[in-house]
Order: sequence, then C-alpha cells, then structure tokens
Amino acid sequence: MKRGIGALALLILTLAVFLSANAPSEAQKEPVYGAKDVYSNAEKAVFYIRNLTKEGTLRSVGTGFVLTEGGQAATAYHVVKEAASLEITLSDGTLIKGASVVAYDEFMDTALLKLPKPPSGRPYSAIAWREASVAHGERVFAIGYPLKATPIITEGIVSSPKAEINSRDRILISADIASGMSGGPVLDEYGEAIGLISGSLRTMQGIHLVVGNKQFKELESK
Repeated sequence: MKRGIGALALLILTLAVFLSANAPSEAQKEPVYGAKDVYSNAEKAVFYIRNLTKEGTLRSVGTGFVLTEGGQAATAYHVVKEAASLEITLSDGTLIKGASVVAYDEFMDTALLKLPKPPSGRPYSAIAWREASVAHGERVFAIGYPLKATPIITEGIVSSPKAEINSRDRILISADIASGMSGGPVLDEYGEAIGLISGSLRTMQGIHLVVGNKQFKELESK
C-alpha cells in the first residue's frame, strides 16, 4: 500500500515539474502596453515631414515612421506628393535633408522613403510591422505631428478590420486624428504597426482610415 502511495506521489511530482517547465513564465510573455509605454517605445522612430517645392516653399506637412535601422521609412503618399525635396525632423530635433521617395502607390496612398544616415552616425530607431491581422475592438494607438514640435498620441479601437472605401481596403479606427498626422503609425498594444494613417471618413464622425500593413508590404515587395 505504501509502495503504491509512493509511486502515485512520484507521478504527481513528475507531472507538476513537467507542467511547470512547459508553462510560459511571466518573463516569456509579451508585454501589453498602455499609451505611455507605446509612445515611449515608438517616439524616436516617428518623424515630422515637410514637403517643399523647388522654390523651397512649403507644399504640405505630415508624419512618417522608420521601418529599418538603415533608414527605410513609411508615410502616406499624399504627404510627399510632387515634392521637390523633403525635410525630416526627428523627435530630438535633428534635421534630416536628402530623404527620397523610392516607391509609391498613389491609389493606395502609400509611399516608401529612404532616409540618409543621421548626423549622429547611429542606426535609426525603427518600428516593426505586425504580422497578424487585426480584429474588431482591439485597442490601438495613433502617433503623429499636428505641429512640428508637438507629437501626440491618441487611443481608440479597431472599429472595422476591413472596409472597402472607394475601392480601397482600409482599416477603420476610432482613435482621434488631427491634420498633420497623416502617414503616422497606428500601433497595437505590443507596439507593432498595424498600418499608417491615411485620412478620415467624412460620412462617419470620429472614424478614421488606416492603410493596413498588407498594402504597404505589397509596395515594399515591388
């Protein structure tokens, strides 16, 4: 009898050790961020854009964000349309000249930029694309520059993960968007980009348009 109880106890102990070893620890779990942490992690990768004419006058302004440490970046095409030159201002005030548009899709409102090496010589901070699709009700955060030295973050939800707007696939979100934020990133709770800000939906107050990462990745692959 005692031998049977001992064997059972050993089996239970072995099972407990196995489950403990295979259960994800707190350190292994991906963090879920609030607005403060999302902004802190993304701030250095988001920048202010000035679109200049050949005479050096201002055509338009907007926002962009860095995708790779080497300076590949994303924005909305309408922000850089017909630019003779672009001026990029990083979050620390560093002015970057000589950025170029290397690919764009006017219909989808996407543009891929290449930034020159920063004066510091250090790699750029970058934001990763999210791989998984989004779902109704997910919490999201939009970051952009309504003013040159005033980046802001707003919070909302995914109102619709897929909507066809003027024959374009868009994600609809409820996070507030101000003029100047076009081209900025929309991030999930893990700080990954689900897409970029394209505009607002005039027929639905408080609902804004996001170009999903799938559409942008198609541009990157061209």
